[in-house]
Amino acid sequence: MVGERLATLLGQLGDVHPDACCAGAAGAEAPDARARLQDFLARRFPASRICVVHDSHLVLAAAGRDAGIALIAGTGTVAYARSPDGRESRRGGWGWLVGDEGGGVWITREAARLVMTRAESGAGIGPLGEALLAACDAHAPEQMIASLHRMHEPMQWAALAAIVFDVADQDAGAADIIRRAAAELVALVLPLRDVCPDGPVVLAGGLLLNQFRLESEVRALLPVECVRLVEPPVEGALRLAEGLLR
Repeated sequence: MVGERLATLLGQLGDVHPDACCAGAAGAEAPDARARLQDFLARRFPASRICVVHDSHLVLAAAGRDAGIALIAGTGTVAYARSPDGRESRRGGWGWLVGDEGGGVWITREAARLVMTRAESGAGIGPLGEALLAACDAHAPEQMIASLHRMHEPMQWAALAAIVFDVADQDAGAADIIRRAAAELVALVLPLRDVCPDGPVVLAGGLLLNQFRLESEVRALLPVECVRLVEPPVEGALRLAEGLLR
């Protein structure tokens, strides 16, 4: 299925023959997955120099940085560091079923857990519960859970995370979830300072860049310079591909 999607996507480019090609992909840290994608691209572009990296690598490159730490928070979360001498390390990126603490799916799951805890204790579900039930078209917490279980795509879960931010000023539990999300993201970064102690930390991902409250919490907890990613990550792939030609 992935091969078919890639073939369709690349087919839209027409009859192109690039000198170099870089692909950033989640899961590329696994040697067999990286090898499959590299082999696919090599067959598609036989005269091209091919580079396949984890998609977190693209962030530093897109920011024009040869060294630093990339912190990405969207549907999921991951952090990647590269030192000036080329050493690399990564934390997180385990996927929504196992990890991705601090990301969109995690925030929605924590919100649902809080609402259910409130409901079972007999306390009111609060503004967070009311907003989450409305978003799930549910009239009771049990219906909300049933609705969530019908969502099989992580992006569906992550889309509901915005509710937590919308009600954070009215619901202390929602505000606490955001604080804990920031702490989880910072926990990804801090061990990477062994590789790149002076940063900077490049902030990326739809959740982190579009939710000012989360970004502010992260910045307050990090002891190094933080910069926002301005260019789209695909610019990093272009930069890395250019590097293959040097």
